[in-house]
Amino acid sequence: MASVFLGINDRTFTYSYTAGRSEFQGTGFRNPVDFALGPDDLVYVVNRSFESRSDGTRINLFRIDENGKEEYITEFGSYGQEPGQFVWPMAIALDKDINVYVTDEWTHRITVYDKDGEYLSHWGIHGSGDGELNRPAGITIGPDDTVYVVDSRNNRVQKFSLGGRFLGKFGAEGSGDGEFQFTRDIAVAPDGSVYVVDMGNDRIQRFTSDGVFISRFGSRGSGDGEFRNPLDVAVASLGSVYVVDGNNNRIQKFSTSPRFADLTAIPNAGYTFTGWTGDCSGAGEY
Repeated sequence: MASVFLGINDRTFTYSYTAGRSEFQGTGFRNPVDFALGPDDLVYVVNRSFESRSDGTRINLFRIDENGKEEYITEFGSYGQEPGQFVWPMAIALDKDINVYVTDEWTHRITVYDKDGEYLSHWGIHGSGDGELNRPAGITIGPDDTVYVVDSRNNRVQKFSLGGRFLGKFGAEGSGDGEFQFTRDIAVAPDGSVYVVDMGNDRIQRFTSDGVFISRFGSRGSGDGEFRNPLDVAVASLGSVYVVDGNNNRIQKFSTSPRFADLTAIPNAGYTFTGWTGDCSGAGEY
């Protein structure tokens, strides 16, 4: 049953269909941790699987038509440390050419495939210097082809070219503005600003594309607008912010008012809880 929130708009979300099943190979998923949507209804799913069944560690590629019918296409990648393999895959992103970028927490690198799953390259080494990574987690690609990587154990975000050339960084360990404790995920908004999941501090922080702190929202708790270990963030085309609130077992939705371009660098400014919690239906703007 959909929930309608008056005063937001008339868009309503209802359950449509379920994709996948519990399998280690083929059309099923095993411990899926992230996904990306490509053109022509393509879906890329990261399967982290389990240490005891590493044969389920892979990327699924399938398509869902308008009737909810699944078309299995292929799977690629496998457990290991050779080129094209990964051990603890964490997150996925697609560039404009539909090349696929996957972070691997164990090998501390990014592996790149083409749209069909053919291995192209990988980059990143373990460390704390510029361009080095310590358990990379979330990844996203901005409209200018900048690759943003959450460098979780170094408590920072690093910026790279599509080929892995280091471009810059921001963040440091701590609880102040612009500081992180165990960063987790990242998203780029339509205006180019960057949202970072600051999991250890139970909040979301927003930055300019150059890494200048703008604002933050969230605090520890289980009430509306509070988090307990937030895991993922997404920003929709009209500005709504969706947050996976991990240990509260829910998704929360926030709106920005005024719009992105009018937000000032005042902590918590402009963010209002407007969504649903505790179920998988809701309504509101994209």
